[in-house]
Amino acid sequence: MKPGIKFFSAIFFLSISVLVWSAAACRPGGQQSAGSGARTYKLAVIPKGTTHEFWKAVHAGAVKAGQELGVEIFWKGPQKEDDRAQQITVVEDFISRRVDGIVLAPLDDRALMRPVDEAMRDGIPVVIMDSNLQGDNYISFVATDNYQGGVLAARRLAEVLGGKGKIFLIRYLEGSASTTFREQGFLETITKDYPGIEFLVKDQYAGTTTESAYQLTENLLSRYPQVEGIFAPNESSTFGALRALQHYGLAGKVKLVGFDSSAKLIQALENNEIQGLVLQDPMKMGYLAVKVLLDHIQGRPVEKRIDTGVTVATPENMNQPEIRNLLEPDFARYVR
Repeated sequence: MKPGIKFFSAIFFLSISVLVWSAAACRPGGQQSAGSGARTYKLAVIPKGTTHEFWKAVHAGAVKAGQELGVEIFWKGPQKEDDRAQQITVVEDFISRRVDGIVLAPLDDRALMRPVDEAMRDGIPVVIMDSNLQGDNYISFVATDNYQGGVLAARRLAEVLGGKGKIFLIRYLEGSASTTFREQGFLETITKDYPGIEFLVKDQYAGTTTESAYQLTENLLSRYPQVEGIFAPNESSTFGALRALQHYGLAGKVKLVGFDSSAKLIQALENNEIQGLVLQDPMKMGYLAVKVLLDHIQGRPVEKRIDTGVTVATPENMNQPEIRNLLEPDFARYVR
């Protein structure tokens, strides 16, 4: 072969090699080599709402994961925790923006199935957190064992009532799978294990705000002044019930066991106006949901169900370090 031909052949094969390497390094879903700069994944995290302290802690966990794992987090949720249509719109918007993955806490276990199916069909993996989604067309479910949370609440209320008394089970919202499981765990445990406890109310829904929960509890207290105990399955319903008991001068007299934490609920626990708060680990939930999603995107195996734990804070144990960390998660440095 002539020298000139050899030279141009070498240039040709070198060019082909560079093109092949570049295509492999920049292919969708992959990461470039360290020398060319690693790709930054864009992950959407969609809560049920944004006002409760619980969701602020979930947000902090997601942001913490994003910082440590080098991914960009987009946090957006509906303004109200019963606005299914708005949450569906948020999911669809992120699908159209072609994010690399979605973490979703579905407001409704059926209504959010279609947009999740759409995302999965379009190659955008979805991790479900906090609240169940019907079917199994998602990557993983990262959440509290909400049924067990209801069981623990039932045992705590039964304990402070001495195994007998008349109670309210205040429900949250139809279609909310997480609270439905809490209510089911509570109802079935009381019914099976504590025959001395009678339900005065077990089918009334508080709605999504503190004010609606306050109004419901106030009405129930007027109708059933003989009540001795109340279970409320989330932050807003617990605080609404507390306010109603305080209004009637019954806080601490009517035993109250609730779910989740806030500054005012912690103060009430300290004052023995609340006898138990079932605690999740929302920062851990937000962190693991993002981590699991990234693991899947990068080809690592993930578990289909991840339990983030549940425990009960009482006036007696609330100052133990592990309980205090759950009552007051340190999320201020991640979100405001």
